[in-house]
Amino acid sequence: MIIAVAKETFPGERRVALVPGVIASLTKVGLQVKIQAGAGEAAGFRDADFVAKGAEIVASREAVFDADCVLQVRALGTNPQAALADLPLIKPQQLIIGLCDPLGMPQQARAIAERGATLFSLEMIPRITRAQSMDVLSSMATVAGYRAVLLAAISLPKMFPLLTTAAGTLTPAKVFIIGAGVAGLQAIASARRMGAVVSAYDARPAVKEQVQSLAAKFIELAVDTSQAEGQGGYAKDLGEETLRRQQEQLTPIVAQSDVVISTAAVPGKKAPVLITASMVAGMAAGSVIVDLAAERGGNCESTVAGETVVRDGVTIIGSTNLPSDVAYHASQMFAKNVTTFLLHLLKDGLPQFDMEDQITRDTLITRNGEIVHPRVKEALAASAGA
Repeated sequence: MIIAVAKETFPGERRVALVPGVIASLTKVGLQVKIQAGAGEAAGFRDADFVAKGAEIVASREAVFDADCVLQVRALGTNPQAALADLPLIKPQQLIIGLCDPLGMPQQARAIAERGATLFSLEMIPRITRAQSMDVLSSMATVAGYRAVLLAAISLPKMFPLLTTAAGTLTPAKVFIIGAGVAGLQAIASARRMGAVVSAYDARPAVKEQVQSLAAKFIELAVDTSQAEGQGGYAKDLGEETLRRQQEQLTPIVAQSDVVISTAAVPGKKAPVLITASMVAGMAAGSVIVDLAAERGGNCESTVAGETVVRDGVTIIGSTNLPSDVAYHASQMFAKNVTTFLLHLLKDGLPQFDMEDQITRDTLITRNGEIVHPRVKEALAASAGA
């Protein structure tokens, strides 16, 4: 079986789906690995590094899509424009594995189905114990949470730690994290290491102990969020009334914060607006918001996806691809996840479709010309009726 890594074509994407360090684990089970020339350069991996580990470098996109399995960071769906050029190259029965946002972009999943390819979505890895080593979203969220704190620290006209100097005492920055998933917990840990006073809120009460274990204060609101955790351990939409009450009770906390990092997202849906424009106006001049949900519309009403803007003296950072800014380690983590997933699918060097296995069942989006994932079918029907 030949697997190939495509060079990423999404604007600004620097990650690569495999790194040289994982090649040996693939070749030792009989796989041939091909890498498109220059695919790893932006992340710090030269073609020669891949060759030294047993991979073959191919020059053309056509050679990549001649493989039995194509690995990508951003497949069609998360790369909605540039990846359209790859559609004519996709072959029947070919495996496509990558991030493809099938719940948010089900029409593009259908386009892959129409080519007869078998699509596996890495976003759909279930959050179960035996799939942790394949969990790309958690890996990338770890990178994003770390990077968000660095961006906030650079933009804030204050230092994070408490400092006592001959010129007086500098009070520590107050950092508020909204959403204590993987990204939020990493942001808490990173901000604490830099000396900030950190508090956090999450609609899921179960994460309280995790927040407190990182020496941060857990904020509890008088809102019923007992149904906040949906399928696969991800957050779910709680409705307009609950959202309004959250906004009201978060307002004074946001106003007192020097930095707010928001991470709240619901798979396949627009991110909930937890920080209104009026809440931004109530923050002190120079304060910073880093909105990690910018790509999904943003948790802040004033966020502009892909841009940094200033509203009422508050800097709002709407970066949409923070893992790409730390491309070397992000690629390293992604490659380990995708390699573990690929090896899970294989038996005697060939893909197996064990639909009794939750990992396979939850990630398989298209097969034999059809969309086979129930939730993606529902999303496609909903988008057709919209």
